[in-house]
Amino acid sequence: MGSLTGQVALVTGAGQGVGQGIALALATEGADIAVVGRTAAKLETTCALLRERGVKAEPFVCDIVETGTIPATVAEVVATMGGVDILVNNAYSGAYGPLLTIDDDAVERSFASGPFATLAFMKACHPHFVARGGGHIVNLVTSAMVRWDPTTYGVYAAAKQAVRSLTRTAAVEWARDGIRANSIAPHALSPGLKRWTETNPEEAAEFVAAIPAGRIGDCEDDIGRAVVALVSSDLRYLTGATIPLDGGQAFFG
Repeated sequence: MGSLTGQVALVTGAGQGVGQGIALALATEGADIAVVGRTAAKLETTCALLRERGVKAEPFVCDIVETGTIPATVAEVVATMGGVDILVNNAYSGAYGPLLTIDDDAVERSFASGPFATLAFMKACHPHFVARGGGHIVNLVTSAMVRWDPTTYGVYAAAKQAVRSLTRTAAVEWARDGIRANSIAPHALSPGLKRWTETNPEEAAEFVAAIPAGRIGDCEDDIGRAVVALVSSDLRYLTGATIPLDGGQAFFG
């Protein structure tokens, strides 16, 4: 039996990349997984991989930008999976570009999929965490929040900084409910980052060279395993923190 056997994890954006890697790592420790995302085919692919590891895995189609649908999605997860113990807010639709030219719709989507969706999932999961004696929240943020030059990353960083603030607030307000909340700021070789490195090889080489560890993290072995550690009983006294998972590149102070 794994350290998370008997627990249910809801992971958004779990159809690929970092979300999938986190889901696989949690499943390796015995957690059943609610696989949440926009694309049904990708969710089914992840579910098949998770079931190969001997856990229950079910897909739940949800576009997190439609924040009004999130409470119903969480209710469906609880009804299908029997409860929820771990929430991983990974899904996000980013907006990048100079402030003067960035598209207003993209900015709205960035905040809808970032702090608005994160808060909606946390609030919807809260009573179910309490019913099970506590819970764990892991929200994904970014080292772009502390870049010395945030050019073209300003809206992305602002949305994620709001997520970081919500995480810290939940950690404080809900601590007596047995709920822990932490943020992670990962670098991982997701499909999106892989496409970027292929399109921008010179910039990508500079990016990797700036990582003291000399490589970009693996979605499961580096990021997923760190999430397993965060939600484990070994770190039961850790809450409200932001953990950089980037091979030493960012400095959060």
